[in-house]
Amino acid sequence: MSDGDFRILAGDIGGTNANLGLFEVADGIPRLVRSARLRSAEFAGLGPMLVRFLQAGDGGTIRTAVFGVPGPVIQNRSSTPNLAWQIDGALVATQAGLPAVLLVNDLVATAEGIALLEDGELATLQAGRPEPAGNRALLAAGTGLGMGLLPRIGDRWVPVPSEGGHMDFAPRTEEEIGLMRYLRERYGRVSVERVVSGPGLFNLYNYLRDAHQIPESPLVREALAKGADPARVIGEAAVAGSGAGCEICSRAMDLFVAAYGAVAGNLALVGTATGGLYLGGGIAPKILPRLRSGPFLQTFGAKGRFVPYLERIPVRVILNDRAALLGAARLALDLAERTPP
Repeated sequence: MSDGDFRILAGDIGGTNANLGLFEVADGIPRLVRSARLRSAEFAGLGPMLVRFLQAGDGGTIRTAVFGVPGPVIQNRSSTPNLAWQIDGALVATQAGLPAVLLVNDLVATAEGIALLEDGELATLQAGRPEPAGNRALLAAGTGLGMGLLPRIGDRWVPVPSEGGHMDFAPRTEEEIGLMRYLRERYGRVSVERVVSGPGLFNLYNYLRDAHQIPESPLVREALAKGADPARVIGEAAVAGSGAGCEICSRAMDLFVAAYGAVAGNLALVGTATGGLYLGGGIAPKILPRLRSGPFLQTFGAKGRFVPYLERIPVRVILNDRAALLGAARLALDLAERTPP
């Protein structure tokens, strides 16, 4: 590296996996030097994870580090609902030998990464008629359900974190009312995340099995009994179609997609997202065929007098699973440029 070059560290910390990246910055442009995808549950916290990552190669002199974490961030600390970590940015910096660590909500990191995506890294569900300077919104189902707003302020979209995934689940149909009653018996309070998330998909599967006595596929039942990730097993069987022989998986996916669309439409209204609604997280790219052919857009737009309004809103799926990592790197670069070397 030349005298004016430096390095930044960034990460997208999920409830299941974490993407870490070390970037070298030359002439104001970050270049990925090394990356790793690690299982979050294998570490006692973010500090030990970073120590492992940095010990695996030459970290060089790192000026700034920014990490998107799956939970609310208050005074650079976060308690992650779907990961048993208490994260303190100052403590993490000490543990990993970094000058400073900035924590942001993971949807803020993803939102910052949207502007860095190529056209081929987005899939369009609804083209709409966007307002060039309209607000945007972001919804991401994975281990949990993340939400973020992107109001247009001045000449840029400013990410605003949200914990909207923990709002009450609002059933729309008799089927969903039955689902809510089923989940209320198990959890007491039923949040949207209990339905629209990876664990939520498994909840839908169990509801159809227990309340409707829909038989399980032997292959799926065996995979679940062996401890395979339920959302992956059910999702793959559902996307494979009737040839997979799993009616209950397909029915669960229909319920999931319908609820996902309804929540997306609600968020678009809350955020007046005339500039577009983006779907992030790990699930949407994997079930893209069902998002395109299923009830997603129907429930997205089924808002009474606001049907025409929602028909104008573009809906796009983020296909690049490193969007949040790139967004965190962008924030780290901005921070480095404001921080004396």
